[in-house]
Amino acid sequence: MIEGHGDDCYKFSNEIKINFSSNIYNHAEQRELYDHLSHKLPLIHSYPPPIPYELENKIADDANIDSKEVSVTNGATEAIYLIAQLFANKCSTILEPTFSEYADACRLHHHKIEFIYRLDENARLGNLVWICNPNNPTGEVFDKDLLIRIISKNPKTYFVIDQSYENFTLKPLLSEKEAIAFDNLILIHSMTKQFAIPGLRVGYISANRNIVHEFTLHKMPWSVNVIAIEAAKYLIENKNRYRMDIALIMIERERVHDRLKEIYGVVPWNSDTNFMLVQLSSGNSSSLKEYLVKEHSMLIRDASNFHGLDSHFFRIAVQSAEENNQLIKAIEEWMSLY
Repeated sequence: MIEGHGDDCYKFSNEIKINFSSNIYNHAEQRELYDHLSHKLPLIHSYPPPIPYELENKIADDANIDSKEVSVTNGATEAIYLIAQLFANKCSTILEPTFSEYADACRLHHHKIEFIYRLDENARLGNLVWICNPNNPTGEVFDKDLLIRIISKNPKTYFVIDQSYENFTLKPLLSEKEAIAFDNLILIHSMTKQFAIPGLRVGYISANRNIVHEFTLHKMPWSVNVIAIEAAKYLIENKNRYRMDIALIMIERERVHDRLKEIYGVVPWNSDTNFMLVQLSSGNSSSLKEYLVKEHSMLIRDASNFHGLDSHFFRIAVQSAEENNQLIKAIEEWMSLY
């Protein structure tokens, strides 16, 4: 789905003033990061390390695991495609609705794909199970104990749990330390989301060292550029200065949910994260998106192309209270036209 993701500001020149379409909080203060990277620009005249071992060491130390239990990738998406390649020609089970790249990566590597719509301890599963947790686009966080029971109960099935949005929820999730105790679990992590740097593609997997070793055999050298590596190293070293107040963001998300719920014909879904899925009873999300761009310079995520959803769904990530109020008012205006 190369052209079908959110955050497609590039399609609208400089029209977008408020971006709700990406599941990122847009108000992170990054001036010190900019200054740090400005001093690293001469590094672009040399190749980065083929494998970013120094960054992997920093991630491992921060998570209190061994560096052989971490592999850095060019964003979480590279990790998804490499995992699909590692398990080429297998049967994958995907918990839907969810991020489309799981299915796209599986098709590319000739998986047989089965879709499920709820977690069930007794469900028949394929060789590989893909779970987004917190889930995109619904914002749902699956019960940690349930996940552990299912993983433990199916030792011959590999579980890929994409925790790209792990820093945007207050609910308990699996840690890197917990993941390495399983022989059949891979966690995907995204520094892109954590530090609001989507233009710098940095992600990683954590798993036991046998899985990481096999995974690394499929990686291209130099897949992570030197500026991304330097940014990631700096952010890990200074992560406490970039820590979001997720509790306050959750309070604002709940307020936005309740305000949207008051608009006739607008049904926001419950969410455990900073973003939420919204369903329309009339009109369609593509028309709403077009209206918000043209009339208010705002961008939302048309969610109609998620498997299992239709043209009545869109997704937003909450921003500042003032910006959220502008969005709510604009949606009210658009709904009054129907």
